[in-house]
Amino acid sequence: MLEAVGLSPEQESVYRLLVTFGRATVDDVAERTGTTRAEGLRVLETLTVMGLATRTDGTPRLFRAVPPDVALLPRIKDNADALHVAQMEAGRLVETYRETARRHDAGQLLEVITGAEALRQHLRRIQADSRQEMLWLCKAQYVAMPSGTNTEEYEALARGVSYRVLYEKDFFADEGAVENVVAGVRAGEKARAVPQLPLRLAIADRSVAVFPLVPGGPNGNPEEPTTALVRDSNLLSALVALFESYWENAVPLTVADTGALEADDSSTSGSLSPTDRKLLSLLVAGVADKAIASQLSLSRRTVQRRVQHLMELAGAGTRMQLAWQAARRGWL
Repeated sequence: MLEAVGLSPEQESVYRLLVTFGRATVDDVAERTGTTRAEGLRVLETLTVMGLATRTDGTPRLFRAVPPDVALLPRIKDNADALHVAQMEAGRLVETYRETARRHDAGQLLEVITGAEALRQHLRRIQADSRQEMLWLCKAQYVAMPSGTNTEEYEALARGVSYRVLYEKDFFADEGAVENVVAGVRAGEKARAVPQLPLRLAIADRSVAVFPLVPGGPNGNPEEPTTALVRDSNLLSALVALFESYWENAVPLTVADTGALEADDSSTSGSLSPTDRKLLSLLVAGVADKAIASQLSLSRRTVQRRVQHLMELAGAGTRMQLAWQAARRGWL
């Protein structure tokens, strides 16, 4: 059992004997292990060199075990550190191998999926394998997964995977769609809505994506869609950028206390105070926070706090996105 720290079965047996009896002579070891005296001496001398045993200079020589916490635990830690380094290096080699394979074999980059059942299995698998983030573009009229059947989403949310889902307006006309979105938002899904989406799309951990190659399969049959699974590539980067561009301009969806799905779209300037409208106009004009604070007779901290509130209200991650959303929503 101690092969991992460099002990052979014979050496482990003798070391255990020394630990059990406290001390032993060469003859004791030979007798209790059923070996010859020469073999027993060889193993004891090896344990001494390895730092697992000590010996006296008297006659007969007595051998004692070095305490296991001193003799074994440092070896175990060193081996664990070495194993961790080896695992990291193996991971890098695997990634290099895959990168090389992708460059020389297009089949490593893009896989064609035919049929609703095959598509459904791939969608379930990439969600089960996801560890950080899932991105979705959801169009109306499902192809593979009816509303309420994607149980993998709830399992992934429970283990900490982030879900950002964009729904087009017509999606909510599907049977059970609204209830499904409400359940997802309550479970932790971040949902937004847009008037229309260009395609269906699912992206897992920004490393693999599934999207349609043709609208309804090779013969236009909605029962047999033809989709693609694409891995790390420029095409995948473009799909991620497509998602982010639509997400940036989408309306956040929330669930009211009544359980109703609501759009958090403060689309009229009347929803903002006169101070916030003035602040926005100055911000978009490129005026610095300090100057804005001076013109509005506010502290710089208050200006920053109001800007943060407006960013949250607009669902913007940056001030540039806030300016875009303010123009789109008619706040200016």
